[in-house]
Order: sequence, then C-alpha cells, then structure tokens
Amino acid sequence: MKALINCLVILLLSFTLTSCEVIGDIFKTGVWTGVILVVAVIAIIIWALSKAFGGGRS
Repeated sequence: MKALINCLVILLLSFTLTSCEVIGDIFKTGVWTGVILVVAVIAIIIWALSKAFGGGRS
C-alpha cells in the first residue's frame, strides 16, 4: 500500500511540475545565492582593508 501511495505521489508531481520549471527555479535560487555571496565577500574585503589601513581615524 505504501509503495502505491509513493508511486501516485511521484506520478502527480511529474504531471504538475515540468522539468523546465524546476530547473528554472534552481537557477534562480543559485543566481540570488551567488549575488548575496559576492556582495558579502566584497563587503568583508572593504571592511578588512579599512581596518588594515586605519580607516575612520582622524
């Protein structure tokens, strides 16, 4: 019975989610994750350089 339910769920998902839609969602998530990581790394580099060269001291 459990195998039948699993097969029905997989069949339902295969009809409701197209592969292109799933791949597109994965790439959208990847792009935003990449953008956030790049911005974070640049911010850390700028912060480290300002600390190293005494930024903000009068």
